[in-house]
Amino acid sequence: MVYLDHNATTPLDPRVLEAMLPYLGSAYGNPSGLYRLGRLSRGAVDTAREQVAALVGAQPGEVVFTSGGTEANNLALKGLAFAAPAGRIVAGATEHPSVSEPLRFLAARGWRVEYLPVDRDGRPNAAWLDDVPAGTLSFATLMLANNETGVLHDLAALADKVRERGGWLHSDAVQAAGKIPIDIKALGVQLMSLSAHKLYGPKGVGALIVDRAVVLEPLLHGGGQERGLRGGTENVAAIVGFGKAAELALGELEQRRTEQLRLRRKLEQGLASLPGVTVFGERAERLPNTVQFALPGHHGEALVMNLDRLGFAVSSGSACASGAGAASPVLLAMGVDPDLARGAVRVSLGKDTRDEDVDRFLAALKKLVDIPIDP
Repeated sequence: MVYLDHNATTPLDPRVLEAMLPYLGSAYGNPSGLYRLGRLSRGAVDTAREQVAALVGAQPGEVVFTSGGTEANNLALKGLAFAAPAGRIVAGATEHPSVSEPLRFLAARGWRVEYLPVDRDGRPNAAWLDDVPAGTLSFATLMLANNETGVLHDLAALADKVRERGGWLHSDAVQAAGKIPIDIKALGVQLMSLSAHKLYGPKGVGALIVDRAVVLEPLLHGGGQERGLRGGTENVAAIVGFGKAAELALGELEQRRTEQLRLRRKLEQGLASLPGVTVFGERAERLPNTVQFALPGHHGEALVMNLDRLGFAVSSGSACASGAGAASPVLLAMGVDPDLARGAVRVSLGKDTRDEDVDRFLAALKKLVDIPIDP
């Protein structure tokens, strides 16, 4: 199997597993315990907090560990909303379901949710915020990199506008972390969501970076863990794995980014030889590893299944929404024709992807597109 769906999840790095193993065995203490086993676990969690913070230029005390990116997004959005009277929220039009669904929940409870439009390449229209009066915005949320197209969003350009209108800025950086350099302070972001399994760490652990000035209402009340923002005994082994994955991602960032960008360009050159191919977000700055494309007359999910039979793992869009059969809301927000959007296929490269993987994928795809997929 040639795995080309790293935006959905990544394989666990063996070095991460090695770091986790003691905390799945003999080092089983509760981090809240005052005895030696507890102190050992607490020290491991504190180290991981430092490693995760360093990946995005945050302070260790700003890191709140969660069960993943979905919980981090929910804690950010609902936590802000539950701590304040209903007001106005601005969100990106191409957000992940773990952002758009909590916003739908809040809208049903009196919050005014408005969506920042994007251009045909998926770039947000920052000027749209100019019509939002000062002091009327509770908070805004905008992803750093789109999970389907890989398009990067200029958060720094939006942060000043959000602050001038009285709001906090949250960013879902799940797809960006470990793939591009991130400095949360330079971006002007006060809350940022991360997930370990997108950067070769374990599933089931993530983090919300929370500026100390931000007031959140917890979703989970309990023993006061994580600054009182996320009650429950910490999953020490997973947190340790997240920390190690973050440390490796930061140390190897430039090497990974350079190689994946080279392979992405090679892939795009190969795709360009196919008649009628469309690469979504092609003119925008994108993640170095992500290509989403469509071919006229070919349904995306059918191509994905046929490629699977040939030994290639790719997706037709967001892994959290695959199988729905409908056109991607991300592409529709970009003004893509629904028929073309239903043909979307996403290829996301990884740190271990090689030239021969790209060559074999292109050969298989070219063979398949000679076969009519749709009736």
